[in-house]
Amino acid sequence: MTTPLNSLDIAKPPAATRVVAAMSGGVDSSVVAALLKREGYDVIGVTLQLYDHGAAVHRAGACCAGQDIHDARRVAEAIGIPHYVLDYESRFRDAVIERFAESYLAGETPIPCVECNRTVKFRDLLGLARELGADALATGHYVVSRDLGTGHRGLFRAADASRDQSYFLYATTQEQLDLLRFPLGSIDKAQTRALAAELGLGIADKPDSQDICFVPNGRYADVIEKLKPGASRPGEIVHLDGRVLGRHDGVLRYTVGQRKGLGLSATEPLYVLRLDADLARVIVGPREALGVREIRLRDVNWLGDLSLDALPAEGLDVAVRVRSTRAPREARLVRDEDGLKIELANDEEGVSPGQACVIYTDAGPDARVLGGGTILRPPLAMLARAPAFAHAQP
Repeated sequence: MTTPLNSLDIAKPPAATRVVAAMSGGVDSSVVAALLKREGYDVIGVTLQLYDHGAAVHRAGACCAGQDIHDARRVAEAIGIPHYVLDYESRFRDAVIERFAESYLAGETPIPCVECNRTVKFRDLLGLARELGADALATGHYVVSRDLGTGHRGLFRAADASRDQSYFLYATTQEQLDLLRFPLGSIDKAQTRALAAELGLGIADKPDSQDICFVPNGRYADVIEKLKPGASRPGEIVHLDGRVLGRHDGVLRYTVGQRKGLGLSATEPLYVLRLDADLARVIVGPREALGVREIRLRDVNWLGDLSLDALPAEGLDVAVRVRSTRAPREARLVRDEDGLKIELANDEEGVSPGQACVIYTDAGPDARVLGGGTILRPPLAMLARAPAFAHAQP
């Protein structure tokens, strides 16, 4: 007799299904752990201590800080599950914080949450889950995982577009995705908070985390200066036409697309177009010079059914996001002698090296994530000159 699938798509009764719940101490992950416990699963709560929280202990908007560890422990006790706190500070520093600093000093704008998910949270925590004999690792991310009917699972945008976190999870490997579960992907934040209150969790009204967890008060340049003293060099602010307009204290204090805080007196609005870390130069110009139609990627993670080697010569119609705050935009994925290339249907502004370009099947609200990669530095002043492309047939 075939055992029916439980709510996690596993052919076991809930009581025989062990689930490790990643508990950050926030509302979302607490609700996930409590829901699974209420459904009868064998739940083990795990919280990662990722950094020396110091000044962030009681700071609203931070995650993974001392207060959060306390809150996670309190929730685990309330719902009656075992709870473990693991010291991953050294791993987090090596895999996330050091790379964050090096990326900024190279003139990029990194996304530490992607690195954290790619390495510490999913790679290392999934390894622990397997050691504990878990059938699944559940998190509070707003994203959908579905059985594809192929023996593997796919990653899809969340039902609540305003909370969709698929942009930050594109680097999840297929092996990781097959073990991961995201119980909140089909509901919105208001429903999650209502569930927290219904379940009697004391953190139902706790503020959401907003900042990079290891950057107190959002002053990331101060953190980098502390990690890499003297590494940031002052230099020139140069117009696209070659004129020197001013001086700066370090390229790490700027990002592509930035307009405010340049400290320049000019007759036209100027935007940061490029950061040249080698020459310590911040290159600025008019807004129209921000637009690009082509993006090159490195460190690509691919989750699509079709192999990248099997892409049609004319490319594949897709949708992409180059910032977490932007909706997917129409594009084409092409493979040539230089690697993978994204051809945009319309010019995109503020495409910043170090950010992620996430690839979806389409721009729809429930689109599947096909993968993504880190944006490489585009050619300077690559203006939108090419006409919008005609659709390639899949």
